[in-house]
Amino acid sequence: MGKGIGNMCADPILSSVKDTTLIEKRRSQIIKSAITLFKQKGFHRTTTREIAKESGFSIGTLYEYIRTKEDVLFLVYEAINNHVYKHLRTVIDLKKPSVHNLTTIIESYYRLMDEMQEEVIILYQEVKSLETKVKDVVLQKEREMVLMLKQAIMTCVPNILVEEEAELLANNIFVQGHMWGFRRWMLHKQFTIDKYIDMQIKLLLQTLNKENKHSAE
Repeated sequence: MGKGIGNMCADPILSSVKDTTLIEKRRSQIIKSAITLFKQKGFHRTTTREIAKESGFSIGTLYEYIRTKEDVLFLVYEAINNHVYKHLRTVIDLKKPSVHNLTTIIESYYRLMDEMQEEVIILYQEVKSLETKVKDVVLQKEREMVLMLKQAIMTCVPNILVEEEAELLANNIFVQGHMWGFRRWMLHKQFTIDKYIDMQIKLLLQTLNKENKHSAE
C-alpha cells in the first residue's frame, strides 16, 4: 500500500461517535484493513465482519463508524485520492516554471502510480459500487488533481497551448499514470517503469514542440 494512506476526514459518512479524533483514528484502521482485504479478495467478496476483524475490533464497533460496506469503499477512495493529491501538492512548485520542472512533476506522479498499482486497480474496478452522492465527492477530488496538472502545464510551458488543450493534456497525464496499473498485464510485458516514463515524456515533449512551432508561424 502507498505510504501514508489512511489519514483523512470523510464528512459524507455518518458516525454515532462524536469524538472526531477517535473517528479519524478508527477510520484510518478501517481504511488500511479494507485496502488489504480488497487487494486479496476484491470489494464484493470481502465482508464487513472480515474488515472488523482485520481492523482489530468487533463488528459492532465497526458500525459505530460506518453504516454500510459501501461507506468503507468510499473511505478507501477518499484516502487513496487524498494521498495522491497531497503528493501532487508537494511536488508541484511553480515558482521556477520550466519544461524540466513539468517533466519532473510528471515523472514523480508516474512513480507514485507505480507504487500504488493495487490501489489504482481498486479505484477502477469498484467505482460502479459507489453511491451517486459520494461518487460526486470522489470525482471532484479527481477534478482538483487534474486542475493542478493543468496549472502546471500552463505555467511551465506558457503560450503554447490554449486552456482547453492544456486541460485535455492534464487529463491524459492523469489517466496515463493510472494506466500503468490497470493495463499492467499488457504494459509490463513491454516496458519497465523507467522506459514507460521516458516514452510518455518524450511523446509529451514532441506534442509541445509541435504546438510551439504552429503558434510561432
